[in-house]
Amino acid sequence: MGAQTEAAGPDFSHGISLADVPPEGTLSGRVGDSPILLSRLGGELFAIGGTCTHYGAALASGLVEGETVRCPLHHACFDLRTGAALRAPALDPLDRWQVEIEGDSAFVRKKLGSAAENIRAASDNIEKVVIVGGGAAGLACAHELRRLGYAGDITMLSADQNPPCDRPNLSKDYLAGTAPAEWLPLRAEDWYDENRIRLRLGCEVTKLDPTGQRVHTAGGEDHPYDRLLLATGSEPNRLRGPGFDGEDVFTLRSIADAAAVAAAASPGARAVIIGASFIGLEAAAALRQRGLDVTIVAPDEVPFERVFGAEIGAWFQHLQEGRGVQFRLGTGAEAMENGQVRLADGRSIPADFVLLGVGVHPRTAVAEASGIATAGGGLQVDQFLETSAPGIFAAGDIAAYPDPLTGEPIRIEHWVVAERQGQAAAANMLGEKRPFRTVPFFWTEQFGVSLRYVGRAAGWDRIQIDGDVAKGDFVARYYDGGRHCASAGVGRDLAILEDERHLEAAIASAMAEVFA
Repeated sequence: MGAQTEAAGPDFSHGISLADVPPEGTLSGRVGDSPILLSRLGGELFAIGGTCTHYGAALASGLVEGETVRCPLHHACFDLRTGAALRAPALDPLDRWQVEIEGDSAFVRKKLGSAAENIRAASDNIEKVVIVGGGAAGLACAHELRRLGYAGDITMLSADQNPPCDRPNLSKDYLAGTAPAEWLPLRAEDWYDENRIRLRLGCEVTKLDPTGQRVHTAGGEDHPYDRLLLATGSEPNRLRGPGFDGEDVFTLRSIADAAAVAAAASPGARAVIIGASFIGLEAAAALRQRGLDVTIVAPDEVPFERVFGAEIGAWFQHLQEGRGVQFRLGTGAEAMENGQVRLADGRSIPADFVLLGVGVHPRTAVAEASGIATAGGGLQVDQFLETSAPGIFAAGDIAAYPDPLTGEPIRIEHWVVAERQGQAAAANMLGEKRPFRTVPFFWTEQFGVSLRYVGRAAGWDRIQIDGDVAKGDFVARYYDGGRHCASAGVGRDLAILEDERHLEAAIASAMAEVFA
C-alpha cells in the first residue's frame, strides 16, 4: 500500500566499481525499475530491496546504522544483510539480490529467495496460544510467533466484525476516499489459513480463568491456553448530553465506523467534530477533502498545546483553517438537537452529523474481573509484558509497562508501539526474555503534511525548536529537567530518526547503570 518508491541512481545490473561502494557503508541504486541498497559489511557485499514493505517509502532516504536501515516514514527497521524486517510496522522482509564480482566491478542482476532466519525452536511445553483482540498488537503477536518457529495452535478472538486492519488509515486516506478498502486488511484472508491461525470475528470474551487457563466467550465457547495475550485495545469515549446517542453521532475506531462516517459524508454536508484530538483533526482534513463543511469544537484554547506546545498547536490550527476547517475553541458541546449542536457558551452549530474525537479508555473490565493487577490506567505488566497472572501477557493500549528510565507504569496509545509490544510479547511467551524498551513513535498526517514524533514527553519544561514552524519545516525537542525526552518534526524525517537513535542510546545507558 502507499506510493511506491521511484528507482534512482546507478543501475547495478550494468555494474558498479567496487571502489564506489563505501567501506562498511551503503550505496543506493537500482536494477531496472527496482530500488536497491548495496552494502559492504565485514568485507562482503549484500544487496536488498530499497522500498519499505510497509508503505513503500524510499529506504535510501532513511538512516543506515551498522547493519540496519530505518525507514524515514514510520520507522520500520531492516537487516542490510538479509532484508529481514526487524521491527514493526513492517512485517514483511525486503527482497534479497545476488551480488556477483567480476574483476573490479560488482553486478546485481538476480533476485534471491528470502534468507533463512536463525530461529530457535519454540518451547516444548507451549501447545496453545490464545490472543484476545484483533488489532495491531494481536496480529503482530501471531505473526511473530510463527516467525520465531512456534508450531502450536494460535487462536485469535476478536470482537470486531472485520479482520485486523490498518487502523491509522481509517481517519486519513480511507476516510478521505483516496485509499481503497482493499488496502485496509493487514493480511489477506488466506494468510490466516496458510499460517494455521484460527481467527474468530465477532467473538466477545466474557470471562478469564487464570487458574484453569481458559477463556470463555459470549457464545459459550471455551478456549484453553498455555499462553494468553490480552490485546483488547481501547473504546472511544462517548458524551452523555442529549442526542449524543443518536444515529447521526459517530465514533471512529473500526472499518464499520469509518464506512458509516463515509456514507454520511456527502459533499456539502455539515460535519461537527467534537474534540481537537489527533483523530478529530485527521478526520477533519479527510472530510474537507470530500467537500464537507467541517467545524471542530473543543475546550482547548489551542489544539495539541499540551502535547506539542502553543506554537506548534497554533500551526496545526492555521493549517486546518487554511483549508476551510472552522474552530470553536474554549467551549464544549452540550447537546445534539434538531440538527444543531448546542455549545456550552450558548451558541449552536448546524450539523448533519457529529463525529466524536474525545479520547478513548482501555478495555480492561474482563481482565480486572479475573483479578489481574492494574496500574497507570491499564493492566500492570513487567518489562517482559507479563501481567500479575503467570502466562498472561498484555500489549497495546491496555498495557501499563515500566518506563525504562523511571520505572513508573506508563501506557502508550500508539499504533506502532502496540505492534512492537505484540512482537515482544510473542518472544517472551516462548521464553526469550526480551525486555520492552522501545522508544515510542507516532505520526499524524493532515492535508498531506506529516508530523513524526519520537519519545515521550508527559511533562516538559523546555522546548527547543530548530527550523521554522510557520513554514512547516522544523524539529521541536522537548526537555524535562535538562533531559531530552522527545522530538517532533515536520519536513525533517532524517533528524527525527537520528533523535530516535539518541533516545535509544539514553535508555541503553540508563539500563547499563542499573545492572552494572
